[in-house]
Amino acid sequence: MNDLFGNPKKPKTETYDASSIVVLEGLEPVRRRPGMYIGGTDETAMHHLAAELLDNAMDEAVAGHASFIEVSLSPDNILTVRDNGRGIPVDPHPKFPGRSALEVILTTLHSGGKFDDGAYATSGGLHGVGSSVVNALASFLEVEVARDRTLWRQKYERGKPKTKLVNAGPAPNRRGTSIRFQPDAEIFGAAHFQPQRLYRLCRSKAYLFRGVEIRWSCDKALIRDDTPAEAVLHFPGGLRDSLEAEIEGASLVVPLWAGEADLGNAADGQKAGRIEWAIAWTDGGDGEITSYCNTVPTPLGGTHEAGFRAALLKGLRAWGEQRSNRRAGSITGEDVVAGMAAKISLFFRQPQFQGQTKEKLTSPEVPRLVEAAIRDRFDHVLAGDPQAADNLLSFAIERAEERARRKEAKDTPRKSATRRLRLPGKLADCTLEDAGKTELFLVEGDSAGGSAKQARDRATQAVLPLRGKILNVASASVDKLRQNQELKDLVEALGCGLGDRFDRARLRYGRVIIMTDADVDGAHIATLLMTFFWKELPELVRHGHVFLARPPLYRLTQGANSVYAMDDADKDVKMKGFRGKVDVSRFKGLGEMPPGQLRETTMDPRRRTLLQVVSTPEQRAHTNETVENLMGRRPELRFRFIQDHAAAVAELDV
Repeated sequence: MNDLFGNPKKPKTETYDASSIVVLEGLEPVRRRPGMYIGGTDETAMHHLAAELLDNAMDEAVAGHASFIEVSLSPDNILTVRDNGRGIPVDPHPKFPGRSALEVILTTLHSGGKFDDGAYATSGGLHGVGSSVVNALASFLEVEVARDRTLWRQKYERGKPKTKLVNAGPAPNRRGTSIRFQPDAEIFGAAHFQPQRLYRLCRSKAYLFRGVEIRWSCDKALIRDDTPAEAVLHFPGGLRDSLEAEIEGASLVVPLWAGEADLGNAADGQKAGRIEWAIAWTDGGDGEITSYCNTVPTPLGGTHEAGFRAALLKGLRAWGEQRSNRRAGSITGEDVVAGMAAKISLFFRQPQFQGQTKEKLTSPEVPRLVEAAIRDRFDHVLAGDPQAADNLLSFAIERAEERARRKEAKDTPRKSATRRLRLPGKLADCTLEDAGKTELFLVEGDSAGGSAKQARDRATQAVLPLRGKILNVASASVDKLRQNQELKDLVEALGCGLGDRFDRARLRYGRVIIMTDADVDGAHIATLLMTFFWKELPELVRHGHVFLARPPLYRLTQGANSVYAMDDADKDVKMKGFRGKVDVSRFKGLGEMPPGQLRETTMDPRRRTLLQVVSTPEQRAHTNETVENLMGRRPELRFRFIQDHAAAVAELDV
C-alpha cells in the first residue's frame, strides 16, 4: 500500500519516540549541513571560508590592534591568513575546564569575543561561527598564536583537535594569529581557491580600511591570468582610491564626492558607528552601489543603502525647490541612482544581517542614522558649488523624463531582433559600412537633398532629406514623437535606437551633420534638430557625433576669381580684398547651389568648415535651462528670454 505521495507505506512496527531524535554535537551540524553556514558546497561557498578568516583579521585592524594582514595561497589548495593583532586568547576558558579559549573558539559554534562590545566596538564576525565553521570544513587546520611574547600552536582535523595546545617557545618579536588550512575535499569536491578571486577580496578589504596593509602572496604555478604573485595592498585614500580606479576614463557629471561621518548615538545613548562613502555620477553608466558593513560585503544591499538613497534624493529635491525648479519634484530614488557609481562602508555596533552569509543588512535603526549623517554633508556640498549642483539636478531630471517616456511607451511592441534593418526611402546611403569613416548629412527638403546627393562622396557620405521644420520634441508628447514620420526616418537611418533601446555601438555613421540654409529658416530647422538630439539622443551629443555644416551665404566674383562669404560681416571683410566692381551673389538656399559649389564649400572634408555640437558636463544645467526656455512648453519663458536679450540685437533678419 502506498501513501498520498505514491511511496510505499512503512511497516507499522517502526516507532517514532524520543530515541528517534538525533542530537548533533560539536561541529557535526556544520559538516552535515554546510549550506546553512556558508551557502553551499561549491567554489563560491569555499571562498566564503577565506572571507571568514579575513574578516576576523580585519576586525583586529579596525579595532586598532593590527596594522598588517598576510594572505598566502600555496599548492594543494592550502590558504594561510595571519595578522599582527592581539592573538586569540589561549588561557583556560572559565566555563570549559581543561580547554583553552582558543580551542573553544575553534570547536564550538556561537563562541567568540564579539558578543560583548568590550572586545570589539564594530566587527564583521558576529554570530561566533566563522572560525569554527572553517575548522569544521577543513581537512586540516593549523593555528599559531603569538601572545605575551610566547608562541602557541595546535593542529586540528575536520574540526577535532589532533594535538593539545603546545607552548612552542618564546616569540619576543611576534604577535597575532596565523591560521593555515585546507578545505576538505569530502565537502567541496574538486573545487579550488582561485588566486584572482582571493586577490580581489584582499584588495577590496584594503580599500575599506585605510589603516591596514594587506600582504598578498601566491605560488606562481597556481596563477593563470594577470593576478600578481606578490603585492602589498595599502590605500590611504580608502573608498575614493577604489572608485577612482574603477571609473578611470569615464565622463563625470560632477566631481567625485567622498567623505565620512559619525552616525550619532544609537537608542541606548552610545555612539552608533560611522559611515564612509565615495560617489561619482557618470554619463551613460547604469548605476551601481557597492556596500559593506564592518568590511563585510552586502551585495543584496539593505537598510544602509536605503538611508543612503533617501539622503541623496531628499537633498537633491530640496536643492530643486531652492532653485525654483518645479521639475525636481518628479525625481525618484531610481533617477538619482541611475548613472551613479558609489561605494559605501558602514561601521556599526551589533548589526543585524539576513543569514549567516551576511549578504543583506537588516538593522532597523540604520536608515535614520545614515540618512541624517549623509544628508547634512550633501546639502553643504550642493550649496558649496551651485553650478555642479545644478548640473546634477539636471542630470537627475533627465533620467526622470526618460523614465516617464519609457513608461508612456511601454505598450509599444518591440521590433523583432531578427527583423532586417529598414532604411527610409529618401535616404541616399553610402557604400562604406565602417561607421568610423562615414557621415550622414541631414538637409531640408528634396531640392537641397538632390543637390547634396550629387555633391557627395558616395563611398563615405549619406544624405537624408527632411521635409520642412521637424517636430519640436521639447514641447511635444511621446505620442506625437512616435507618430512623426520625419523623426522616425531619422532614427531608422541612424540605427542606434531611442530610449531604453538606445545602443551607441549600433550607430551607422560616425558624424551626423546638420546642413541647412544660411538664413533664419535654416537656423530654426537646425535648432529643432539640435533640440531633438539633446532631448532624445543626448549620448550622440556628449560623444561628439553631431555637427553643424557652415554653407556660405554669398559668392563674390571678379573675373575668374571667386570667394565665398559666410555672412554679411564676412562679406564686408572680403570685399575689401577686391579692387573694382565685384559681382555679389546671395544663395537663396542649398537647393539653388550647383552641386560642384556645394561640394567645394560645404561637403568636401578638405575645404569645409564644421561646428561640433558639444555640451560639457559643467554646462549640463545651463544647456537644459536654455533648451527649456527657448523650446519648451512654457511661452512665458521664451517671452522673458526675448525681453532679456532684445537690447543686444543690432539687426533683425526677418
